Amino acid sequence: MERAEKRELVVSLQAALAGAGSIVVAQNAGLTVADFENLRKQMKAAGGQVKVAKNRLAKLALEETANADMSALLVGPTVIAFADDPMVAPKIAAGFADKNQKFVVLGGAMGATALDANNVKALATMPSLDQLRATLAGMLKQPATRIASVVQAPGAQIARVLSAYADKDKSEAA
Repeated sequence: MERAEKRELVVSLQAALAGAGSIVVAQNAGLTVADFENLRKQMKAAGGQVKVAKNRLAKLALEETANADMSALLVGPTVIAFADDPMVAPKIAAGFADKNQKFVVLGGAMGATALDANNVKALATMPSLDQLRATLAGMLKQPATRIASVVQAPGAQIARVLSAYADKDKSEAA
């Protein structure tokens, strides 16, 4: 790779990592091409990306971003997974690591916060932003439903009493 190509790769990787909500660094020693393509497809479907770059070039790209320093993780054959949504890269990478013993999550970053492997796995188990929004909307809707049922209950009780009297009068008349 020539110097101009390396510079272009560093600039493009730097631009991608600067806007990432989360970054995961993993070791991929011995991973087959088919498995790696499967990882790429899963990440792309979820809105993320997977990049393989020389560690030195990845370190140069990360230096100019506001992300936490991950240079200690970039040793040996590594893969960088990232996405705009902070939950996507950890979820996909941790799920893939559970199924493939040759793919080991080393750590990562969420903005200026450095993450170790356990933090990445903890993020992977958290619900996504859409799931949290749905839960919150359900919680907000629930009190209104309860209020409506409480307000409606006395009217329903009166209606049942009147209905019982009406049924009683009909049975007595017959």
